[in-house]
Amino acid sequence: QFKLIVENPEKPIASGLQVKAVVEYTPSCAEDLQDKLTLLVDDDVVHIPLLGLIPCCDLEIESEVNFGEMIANSKLVTKEISIANHGTTSGVFKVLYDGVVLFNIKPARGVVKPKSVRKIKVDICTDVPGVIKEMMKVELESRGCAEVWIKGVVVEQVLKVLGVSCGKVLKCINFGPLYFGTSKTEKIHLYNESPERMDWVAVLEDNAIGGEMGSDLQGSTDAVLHDLSLKNKDVDVSTLILCVPNQGTLLPYEKCLITICFSPEKFERDFEVNDASLVQDYVLFLRFETVGERSGCLQELSGSRSPHVDLAVMGSGFPVILTFKPGTVINFEDCYLGEQTQVVCTMKNESEFLPVTFSFRKAAHFNISPARGMLKMKSEKEVMISFSPHQIGTFEMKQIIDIIGTGVDKNNVDALKTKSFHQIYLTLLGVCKCKRTSIVFTINPGLTPLISNATGRFVVRGTGQLSGTAPVAILKSTQTQIHAHRKNRNCKDDALIAFPNDRAASLRPSEWNKKYRTIFTKTERYNYVDPEFAYTDFEQLLRKANKKLYIDFISSLRQRRLETEAAREFYIYNNPVSIGIKPAEGLKSPKISITDFPKEKPEPKMLPSDDNCMLTSRNLAAIVSKSTNKGVWSWLSPMPSSTQEKEDCRLTLTQKQLHQIFIGPSTIDFGDVCVYSTTTKELHIINNLSVHIWIQIEVEVAELQETSPLSQVVPPLTKTHIPVVFETSTVGMFKNSFSYKINKQHVGHVLVVAKAMPIELQLSTKELILTPVPGCLAGTEFRRTVRVCNPRNHPAGFTWRPVTGERKSAFTIKPTRGFVEPYSDVECEVVWHPGFNTPETGQFILCVHKGNSVNLKCLAKVTIHV
Repeated sequence: QFKLIVENPEKPIASGLQVKAVVEYTPSCAEDLQDKLTLLVDDDVVHIPLLGLIPCCDLEIESEVNFGEMIANSKLVTKEISIANHGTTSGVFKVLYDGVVLFNIKPARGVVKPKSVRKIKVDICTDVPGVIKEMMKVELESRGCAEVWIKGVVVEQVLKVLGVSCGKVLKCINFGPLYFGTSKTEKIHLYNESPERMDWVAVLEDNAIGGEMGSDLQGSTDAVLHDLSLKNKDVDVSTLILCVPNQGTLLPYEKCLITICFSPEKFERDFEVNDASLVQDYVLFLRFETVGERSGCLQELSGSRSPHVDLAVMGSGFPVILTFKPGTVINFEDCYLGEQTQVVCTMKNESEFLPVTFSFRKAAHFNISPARGMLKMKSEKEVMISFSPHQIGTFEMKQIIDIIGTGVDKNNVDALKTKSFHQIYLTLLGVCKCKRTSIVFTINPGLTPLISNATGRFVVRGTGQLSGTAPVAILKSTQTQIHAHRKNRNCKDDALIAFPNDRAASLRPSEWNKKYRTIFTKTERYNYVDPEFAYTDFEQLLRKANKKLYIDFISSLRQRRLETEAAREFYIYNNPVSIGIKPAEGLKSPKISITDFPKEKPEPKMLPSDDNCMLTSRNLAAIVSKSTNKGVWSWLSPMPSSTQEKEDCRLTLTQKQLHQIFIGPSTIDFGDVCVYSTTTKELHIINNLSVHIWIQIEVEVAELQETSPLSQVVPPLTKTHIPVVFETSTVGMFKNSFSYKINKQHVGHVLVVAKAMPIELQLSTKELILTPVPGCLAGTEFRRTVRVCNPRNHPAGFTWRPVTGERKSAFTIKPTRGFVEPYSDVECEVVWHPGFNTPETGQFILCVHKGNSVNLKCLAKVTIHV
């Protein structure tokens, strides 16, 4: 089958020349051939092997598909395996799998072109934790059956709260006793013990079973029952416990340092009680959840539990109890200026659990020693209070005592600062009297003192320290006529009053039209006008004209502005709708009583936007109830249209905001559905935010293509739903998912589960016995009905086909064909027609269109009476 075509040279071949030989291969059968070609070169013999191979495919597939570690979050994880064809012809492959774990394998069969690679997608649904080790067989052309192992581990997503120092799991944090108004912090680690990243949020469970908010757990039963009114109060516990950060993202096997701060506050009671009994114990639960998966008020709709961890937070709040001896009102003895009196005050800390750090503020005329200090539990200390008046009079001072403790700054919880969290007041009473002194005049030795009498001879001593300024006239001279000159007492002109010390300035240039009079005698002062410095009459007119020019210019600007404003208002009101009438002009307001206002339920408090403020279960439940109580919006705008909607739908939402949006259930289970049927389930969307959100659904599965609408803009505090339509023509288990996006940024997914069943009809019995009925006419007594049931959700058509042998059947059935509606039945009547030598048995086949077939055996039981 090999042929050599060549012309052997007769003469030797010179250097650089060549001889060409052609070898032809013409196979006559499908088998591989082998031969050799002998080449003689002078004295050398060269053997050239010849191989003739039949064209074939050479398929090769990977032996293992390893999914690794996956989270049990009902997602669809996809891996690809490659089938390579190293041959020269196309090869056919076929995947065979009958394992326990449901895999979506696409394509299950196909052709691989020569010198190419074909990808096969293997999808696995991570809805059940466990170890996956399954084998699927792949039939490869010319290679036989190859085994491919599919391996993987599905683990639950686990959150753990660990101690910072010990590294062990924490179940509870006990802050112990604290004074009302102080704060204490503890640090923990939030650990993501899973192979995938996780968005988490902290929620304070203020309505959990076993929680206590302000009860005295050490008190008697009667006292606790008497204090139940506190339970019903609207207590915002988010101010008691801070968690920073309270939202975030954890990478696989990553720890996050979290600071928890406890700040007890004294709540108001409906009744007055002693401060010593105002002990408030707190037991609250802090829940760390994954974003979007809530286990609270929407758990029934979601149908799944989210990975979370609870941390109990305990603490107690105590009031500051300080007692004073001789009391909070301290009277000092009367004393004179320059003297002091002292009182010893005993302070006692009545608390059995906590010390007290105090600090006295400075108060005028009183001194305290020591001004600051600390009192241990059930201890007392003496404080010396001195009264040292600096002036004469009766004093009633309010002495403030600051109680010092550690407080928290909401902007920086990690840094506790010392502050005054409580104040106690003392009332200090004291009287300072003056001493009577006799004034003695002595003879001036010759020097005139700073202050002297009229003659300068006598000096007053013992009047205290002198001031550094000379005495001035304090008489309101402009309002009295005591020193006025007799002829000037009735002067009523607009003259100005000159000051006594202005004589040195009387020669300065002055305005010629101003008059000055003296302060006492009201005599007209001499007003000198210097001609070298004063303005002439012409210059005065020029100044006046110049001033008027600026005044007119400013007035023209104001007039132009008023005209422009009037024209603008004219254009605003010059329209058919508004004719320029001012609203409510001339109308009298009606008299409204407070009884005319309807009583409205208080709006649920919106969650603040402060990052340090935590989510609480009560606030979430209140907002959810408000959203769900509204009417369901079936059809909304598919895209943002208004300016506000566009701004809202461009926002990047935080983890806490995403936690307030519910899209679920996370798993839609259609149950048993019939092929060729259409089944609808609702995907609920509840927007508990105060902004619009844009939901876009991406459906790639052919069985869910009828789902609509795929895009909706959900208004604030609104609920809606999207019908999810499932249709299939393939019998078997269906597990697949579709994804959605919030504001084109935040991605989520929903798992769809269904079991596609074939069209099937069932019979009430498969063997029917016909017996005669006494009293009936001949030929009509052998009758009985059989019920055809449809257990599926799709109408099924049927046809009865009799099974006939050598003899014709004596049984008939009506109706012979028809339809059975979903979840209903149809009765068919079977009649046996008796006759001579007629068979007493018969058989029918129930043929279901696109479905199963069922056999019905009929037997006529004839009774012969002798």
